[in-house]
Amino acid sequence: MRFTNHHTPKTSPAKSPMAKSKKKAETIFLVCDETGDYNYTLKRKPGGEKLHIKKYCPRLRKHTLHTEKKK
Repeated sequence: MRFTNHHTPKTSPAKSPMAKSKKKAETIFLVCDETGDYNYTLKRKPGGEKLHIKKYCPRLRKHTLHTEKKK
């Protein structure tokens, strides 16, 4: 008896090596609206709206509005 393998392995179709453009995270600063101090740094992807967050301001010792600013 002779055994032959009639099964050919299936190959997946060639995938194109196109790379998706990734948005790199950039460093932004949160600046106090009342004193102008750079109190916080964040890493976030570009795009979207500017951040406006209430954060603690050490100089005033209270929570104030902080706005996103790029360097």
